[in-house]
Amino acid sequence: MLREEVAVSTRTLQWKCVESRADSKRLYYGRFILSPLMKGQADTIGIAMRRALLGEIEGTCITRAKSEKIPHEYSTIVGIEESVHEILMNLKEIVLRSNLYGTRDASICVKGPGYVTAQDIISPPSVEIIDTTQHIASLTEPVDLCIRLQIERSRGYRMKTPNNAQEGSYPIDAVFMPVRNANHSIHSYGNGNEKHEILFLEIWTNGSLTPKEALYEASRNLIDLFIPFLHAEEQDRNLEDNQGRVTLPFFTFHDRLDKLRKNKKEIELKCIFIDQSELPSRTYNCLKRSNINTLLDLLNKSQEDIMKMEHFRIEDVRRILGILQKHFVIDLPKKKF
Repeated sequence: MLREEVAVSTRTLQWKCVESRADSKRLYYGRFILSPLMKGQADTIGIAMRRALLGEIEGTCITRAKSEKIPHEYSTIVGIEESVHEILMNLKEIVLRSNLYGTRDASICVKGPGYVTAQDIISPPSVEIIDTTQHIASLTEPVDLCIRLQIERSRGYRMKTPNNAQEGSYPIDAVFMPVRNANHSIHSYGNGNEKHEILFLEIWTNGSLTPKEALYEASRNLIDLFIPFLHAEEQDRNLEDNQGRVTLPFFTFHDRLDKLRKNKKEIELKCIFIDQSELPSRTYNCLKRSNINTLLDLLNKSQEDIMKMEHFRIEDVRRILGILQKHFVIDLPKKKF
């Protein structure tokens, strides 16, 4: 546990982490302060941040389990202690961390007797299992447990519906929210017109993000939501200038927002692996041999660079360009400038 003294500045707005701890692999806690704020501002920020923390951050979950040997969700299997429904509930609790684009497949194939845990999940390299000791099932006899899994990245909460069920395929309630709880409280100080506030934020996460990372993601998402209003303000700027009014330096702040969004995009591209881009195995292996592992690596190349790679054909380049345009609306330059 880390604790720091709360130091209040009356000059500039500052934030600080005053407490941070990991209660377990699936429960992190962080406590933050923001000060000094004018009266009423702490509540405005606290409410917005809590909603963004709980509803605007993406997470990764197992959303479907498939097995042709399972007759229905509430059946039991000889040699397995848990019912199928209990196994699905255990899969729902698996905590994952990733930067997936779309859905990905994973699987479990274990022969008993023994315990089946999250460590037995065979997942894509872009997916990390936070707690490999999470329990899934207990095999009491030498039986095979083979389940195919579907992994998705989204936000909020998705409830399974009866029409989502297919023969041998069972949807799972998905809690994509990496933030399990968030609270805010306010401390006031000063007298009369000099009264100020300190905002305290408490954040609990499931371990796929630290509270500090969650705070960053929520703040970034809030900024993205308000950017359209900044563009609207830009349209009215010329009228105000013609009237000789003194205005705030809008473009300085706007440029900083554009830079923040550019950095965000670069981070996201760095976290999208080429095995997530539906490339044929031959094309994928050629790129891997050339040390191209992520989408950002690929975008640093030109069409000419790719054609110079060993075993690459013009059809392979066209296929890559088609996938980039379809999923990311991005083109590769013909030559590097």
